[in-house]
Amino acid sequence: MNRPWHDLHRPDSRLGLYLRALGKRRITGSQLPAQGLRCYLRVDHDNLAAYRRLCHFADDGRLPGTYPHVMAFSLQLQLLSAHDFPFPLLGLVHLRNSLQVLRPLGGIDGLRFAVHADNLQAHAKGGTFDLITEAEDGLGPLWRETSRMLVRGLKPEQQVEQAPEAQPDALPEATRWYADSDIGRRYARVCGDYNPIHLSRLSARLFGFPRAIAHGMWSQAMALAALQGHLPRASYAFEVDFLKPVRLPSEVLLSASEAGPSGVLRLDGHGGLVHMLGGWHSL
Repeated sequence: MNRPWHDLHRPDSRLGLYLRALGKRRITGSQLPAQGLRCYLRVDHDNLAAYRRLCHFADDGRLPGTYPHVMAFSLQLQLLSAHDFPFPLLGLVHLRNSLQVLRPLGGIDGLRFAVHADNLQAHAKGGTFDLITEAEDGLGPLWRETSRMLVRGLKPEQQVEQAPEAQPDALPEATRWYADSDIGRRYARVCGDYNPIHLSRLSARLFGFPRAIAHGMWSQAMALAALQGHLPRASYAFEVDFLKPVRLPSEVLLSASEAGPSGVLRLDGHGGLVHMLGGWHSL
């Protein structure tokens, strides 16, 4: 597809984008916009340092594999809150995230990002689409992310049955961590994602959650940081499915395969809850 692009000097302010999102509470169509957004974005080194501390990434001179998502978040927000985007931003559910680190993420001062939506599909609970974000430097493509988003309340012509999640065999424990009641607010301050379901018990209840839940991207980042020594330095994919939300506060256990070119992981909670399944492989 010869996609039309709108090039921005910089994304709109997050406050303005959130106010726009608050004003849209209904599904207004069933077609994704063809146009995508592009923008050159610089690394904020103070923000990067805060992100490393928050998600336990070592400062090894490279961007964490999940950090370009943080850089591009305002651009993603602008696409999803645009007047021609048919689905309300508030209420979207992040089902899956796939990252591809194509080359080492070292020595980077800024990246040119491109964001678009594609692949609208029926789902047993409504419909899904992919939010696709790509980053390149002067040498070409460097990083790619595909986020699968669920639109509840969408009524596609044909419903589909969801296949049961395949559970990996028993895996050795990699680490465990405690997700405290404040982690949603701390992640929001660093990364800009102020979805109400993550901020407090009261705001989460407005969207049907009994307690605030951790950001899925924080859980993925914590897993990637813990498993950094298991993965190649570049030319790898790191993919996770978000299953049961991590209600705050709670302790979680990360299990994973041994280091190698490919492997699997799972994030478990109390009471047999499986919060996240995923893995990595060389490209």
